[in-house]
Amino acid sequence: MNPMTQIKVEKVTLNIGTGGPGDPLDKAQKLLQKLTNHKPVITTSQKRIPTWGVRPGLQIGCKVTVRGKEAEQLIKNLLVAKANKLKSTNFDSSGNVSFGLHEYLDIPGMEYDAGIGIMGLEAAVTLVRPGFRIKLRRLKRKKIPNKHKITKEEATEFMKTKFNVELGDEEWPQVIIKKYTNNWKQNRKSWLNSKSTMLQRKELLEDL
Repeated sequence: MNPMTQIKVEKVTLNIGTGGPGDPLDKAQKLLQKLTNHKPVITTSQKRIPTWGVRPGLQIGCKVTVRGKEAEQLIKNLLVAKANKLKSTNFDSSGNVSFGLHEYLDIPGMEYDAGIGIMGLEAAVTLVRPGFRIKLRRLKRKKIPNKHKITKEEATEFMKTKFNVELGDEEWPQVIIKKYTNNWKQNRKSWLNSKSTMLQRKELLEDL
């Protein structure tokens, strides 16, 4: 295999959104530090959303980034909490993987902490290939060629091989699409029938 095409884990980012500062944010920071032994960074909002009471600069959550061997071990622990099963929708078109956990208690080695309570989190796995540095370097920065990007299929195969991930519920989107397509066809047919009936009535009225 060409070494330039080999995929590896660049980093894992854990994120918890709290919607604002205060006690929930303190608990979220405590949880992320307990999970990774790294100090989390507070995330702030960039836009104003009056409906949600969000303004620029408001503390709305925290995140922590893990790299190297620690990242791979963290992924294994997080996937155990997911029973090593992911959906196809957890993979994006750029080869990245993201999924959520409802409770941190599902992660191996984690015990209930009264100071944290019950809390979930989101994980984002970033995959890279040799040569991806060209999009980050300061001099002669370039875009990654399309043929060198990581596709959704390649990311899926990597997660299956590296972390024994199984894809579940792959067919349910197709079932839903088929259902809504059939409903649309039936509704369209009913609409055409009703339109035809209206035109017939209009012609009868004009004949009178």
